[in-house]
Amino acid sequence: MRPLPGGAFGEEKLPPRPLDAGMGLAVARRTVFRPDDAECFGRVADRVSEGNMSLLGRALSPRDRIERDRLRNAIATGALITSGRHLQHGDAQQASRNMEVFTNCATAIASFTKFYLLLNGSGVGRAYDDALMAVDWARAPRVLLRLSRDHADFPHDRAALHRFGTEFGLLPWGAAEADTDEAAIRAFIDREWTDAAPADAIRVIIEDSREGWAKAIETIESLAFAGAEDRTLLLDFSAIRPRGAPIGGMQGRPASGPLSLMRAVMAIRRDVIEPARDGRLPDAWEQAMLVDHFLSVEVQVGGARRAARMATKNWRDPGIIRFIRAKSEGGLWTANNSVMVDAAFWRGVQAARAGSARAEDRRALEVFEEVTRCAFVNGEPGFINGDMLEDHRTGRAREKPVHHDGRDVRSQRYQVDQAAALLADLSARAAEAHFPCTTNPCGEIVLHVTGGYCVIADFAPLLACPVDPASVLPGIMPDAMAAEWDNRVEDAVRLGVRFLMRANSMDALYGEEVRRTNRMGIGPTGLHEWAWARFGLGFDDLLDEDRSAPFWEALARFSEAAKDEADAYAEELGRVRPFTVTTVKPAGTTSKLFGLTEGAHLPARRQYLRWVQFKGTKGESGNWLSDSDPLLADYEARGYPVRALRSFPGMSIVGFPTLPLIQRLGVGDRLKTAPEASPEDQYRWLALMERHWIGAERGNQISYTLKVYTDRHDLEAFRDMLLTHQPHVRCCAVLPSAPDAALGYEYLPEEEVTEEEFQAIVAAIRDPALHEALDMAHLACASGVCPI
Repeated sequence: MRPLPGGAFGEEKLPPRPLDAGMGLAVARRTVFRPDDAECFGRVADRVSEGNMSLLGRALSPRDRIERDRLRNAIATGALITSGRHLQHGDAQQASRNMEVFTNCATAIASFTKFYLLLNGSGVGRAYDDALMAVDWARAPRVLLRLSRDHADFPHDRAALHRFGTEFGLLPWGAAEADTDEAAIRAFIDREWTDAAPADAIRVIIEDSREGWAKAIETIESLAFAGAEDRTLLLDFSAIRPRGAPIGGMQGRPASGPLSLMRAVMAIRRDVIEPARDGRLPDAWEQAMLVDHFLSVEVQVGGARRAARMATKNWRDPGIIRFIRAKSEGGLWTANNSVMVDAAFWRGVQAARAGSARAEDRRALEVFEEVTRCAFVNGEPGFINGDMLEDHRTGRAREKPVHHDGRDVRSQRYQVDQAAALLADLSARAAEAHFPCTTNPCGEIVLHVTGGYCVIADFAPLLACPVDPASVLPGIMPDAMAAEWDNRVEDAVRLGVRFLMRANSMDALYGEEVRRTNRMGIGPTGLHEWAWARFGLGFDDLLDEDRSAPFWEALARFSEAAKDEADAYAEELGRVRPFTVTTVKPAGTTSKLFGLTEGAHLPARRQYLRWVQFKGTKGESGNWLSDSDPLLADYEARGYPVRALRSFPGMSIVGFPTLPLIQRLGVGDRLKTAPEASPEDQYRWLALMERHWIGAERGNQISYTLKVYTDRHDLEAFRDMLLTHQPHVRCCAVLPSAPDAALGYEYLPEEEVTEEEFQAIVAAIRDPALHEALDMAHLACASGVCPI
C-alpha cells in the first residue's frame, strides 16, 4: 500500500492559523463559525476533518485516524482551506447529509432541479439552448394557491397587510403603512388564496422542506410538459413553517416562510404561464429563463445565500440576440449570462470582418458585435469556448447514457416521480445537442448539461510555509526549508484530492453522474503571495518563463501530483478514475479568511473597501429590524461603514478596509494590481496557468475576471482585444470597470479609495485587531522588505 500523504504536517495537533483581522474574521463569523467553534479555526478544522473521514462509512482504522489528524493540521494551518461550503457544514454528521449542501455549484436542465439545488445553497448553471427545451409553459395547469387563515404568516392586521401589499406588488416599495388599502388587499387575498377548486383538481400539500418546495415546482413543470392546460392544480402552503423560524440544517438561519414561495408561483403564473398562453411569450427558452429568475429571487430573499446562477445559450440559436439583451433590457438580473461559442464562431467573425458574405459568418459577426456592445456597458454576456471544455474536447460528454425513466436524477432525499418522462426527454435531447456540457456559474468546472456537481477545494501554497511567511526573505532561504515548504504544498494537494473523492461518495441527486465521472477540482489560491515569498517573483517576472521557470515547474509538478493521487485513491476505493482533477476557483470566501489574493486573480487594489452583504435593514425608527443579522449592529457600533441596498431590499453591506497580505510581505514597488496589468498580460498569465496547472488532460478551467478600463480602451479596442485573445483560453469573464459609476451598479464588491480616505476610515473604526494588522502592513510597505 502506498504511504499516506500528509506526513509533513504530522499527527500532533498544530496551532491554528489566525484569521485576517477585520475582513477575514467577518467572513468567518458570517459564513464559517458555529457557536461551538468559539471563533477558533482549529475547531473548524477538527469538525471538518472528522466529518470528511466519516464518509468512508466504517469505523476508522489506525491508518484512517492518521490521515484524519494530518488532514486536520493541513486545514488548521490554512495550507488546505477546502471550500467555504465544507468549512460551514462539515461535522461528524456529514455522512447523513446530502451532497448538495457541500457542493459549491452544479448544473440543471429543468427548473425544479435548479430550484432544489439553489435551496441547498448551490450555485447552478443551466444551458438554455433551443435543443434542450422541452416544456411549453403555456400548457401548464390553472394554478390556485391556498394558505390557512390560521397560519402565523396569514396577513390579518394592518401591519401584516401592508407588508403583504408591498411584497406582492400591490403597493409601491417604500409606501407608508398609512397608504395601505386594507379592503383592496383583503379582496386580493380572498380572490387568489381560495379553498374553492373543481372536484377533479389536483391537490398538493407542500411539505415544509427544501424537497417539498422543489416538489411543488416539479408538479407544475411536469404537468406543463404533459400538457395539462385543462386541469386545475391547488397548491396548499399551510404546512410551511412561518417566516423567521430557524432552519436546523442551515445552522439556525431564518426561514423565509410560505409567502416567499407563493410570491414565486404567482409571478410564474402571471408573467410566464398567462403570456405564454396568449402568444406574448412563445419561446420555451425565454419562458424557462423567467421561471428560473422568479424562483431564484425567492432563494436570494430567503437569506441562506445568494442565488448564484449561470445562463448559457448556443450562438447559433435564432433567439440569441434576445438572450444577449435579457439582462440589460429584460431585467433578468439573477444569472450571469454567457454565449457558448466554438472555433467556427471565431473563424466566422474574422471572415466576416474581412468581407465574407457567407450567412453563418455574418451571423457570427452580428452575435459578436451585440455581445461586445452589451458587455462593454455591464460586462455581460461573456463568451465560453464550449469546444475547448475538457468533456467536449475528449467526447466524454457524449458517453453519458440516455435514461428513459429519470433514474439518473434521484437521491435518498429527493425522489423524482412526476417528472421522470420530462427528464427522459431532456436526457435524449442532451445526447444530440451541439454543446452537451457547460460550466458552473463561476466557470471553473466543466459539467454535463443534464446535471453535475462542482466538488472543489483550495490549497494555499503560501500558508504551507513551515515558518511565518513574513519572516522569510523573498526567494532566499536554505535548501532544507525550501524542500520542506514544497513537501507541505504537495501534501496539502494530495490530502485535498482524497478529501474531495470522499465527498463524492455522499448521497446526491446526481449520484449516477458522480459515479460515472468522479469529477473534482482542486486549485491554488494566494498564488502571487507564494510566487513572491517562495521564489522572489512579481507578476511581471511570472510572464518571463525563463526567469520564472522554478515557479512554473513547481506548479506543474503539483498538478501531476494531484492527478497521480486521484488515480491511486480511486483504485484504492474501487471508483472510476476522475474525469477532471485540476481547476482554479474564485476562492472568495476561503481567500478572505487569510487575506490572500483570490484564486488566480491579481490584487484588486493597493488599498480598498471590501463590501460584504448581510441580511438586514432598519425600520422607520432607525433601529435594525428583528430578523437582521446581529453582526450588522455590531459592525456599525464599531465604526465600520454600513449602508442599506436599494436594489436588494432587506439587505445591507458593510465595508472592510483591506490592505492585501501581499503588501504586508514587503513586495514594495514589485506589486502589480489588476488595474495596473494590461489585458494582454493577464491573458498571457491565464494561458500559462492553463498549460502548467490545468494541464493538457483532466483539467477543468480557471475562473477569472479580467477588468478592462473603459477610460483606456474604447469599444473597438475592446472588440479587437477579445478577438485576439479570447479564442485561446477556455473561459474568461471580461468586466469593463472604470469609471465604476458608469457601470450602473449600486455598488461593486471592491471600492477603491485614496490612501488618505483609507486612513480616515480606519481611524473611525474601533477594532484593535484591525489596527494592529494594518500597522504591521504599513511597516512592511514603508521598509520595502518583510518586517523580521
